Amino acid sequence: MPRSEATEGFKFNHTMIRVKDPQVSLKFYTEVLGMDLLSEQKFDSFTLYFLGYDHSGGKQSAEEKKNTRFNREGILELTHNHGTESDPDFQGYSSGNSDPGRGFGHIAITVPDIQKACARFEELSVPFKKRLTDGKMKHIAFILDPDGYWIEIVPGRIDF
Repeated sequence: MPRSEATEGFKFNHTMIRVKDPQVSLKFYTEVLGMDLLSEQKFDSFTLYFLGYDHSGGKQSAEEKKNTRFNREGILELTHNHGTESDPDFQGYSSGNSDPGRGFGHIAITVPDIQKACARFEELSVPFKKRLTDGKMKHIAFILDPDGYWIEIVPGRIDF
């Protein structure tokens, strides 16, 4: 069905997940997955971190990244509720893939060479939920972020 006039300008902007320790999560998403921190907004009891891929060839300034984050698609928002990183009683967040709390499943990252990407994840000791060699679907993998969220790794093209 074609878009209606009422929805013609709509874009899918971002997905938000809660994280226990923002420093650990930011390191994972920037260093392991190569995302850029687009902006950070600190409030009294929580901080928001917006991440995405820079497809400008490094030409966007930090200010431009911040100011355009709501005009883009495919942004990841990490929300840190202050204190979780040092609370010994904090049990973590539900990844959405087990009970209770089953619902949210995963985010997905497209990579140009899935074999190479998975070999790098292995070298970095990134935990896998599903390796390329596991199960029936040999063309995708799932890794886990520091909070146990599933990240599907997919090639740019899948031939079924």
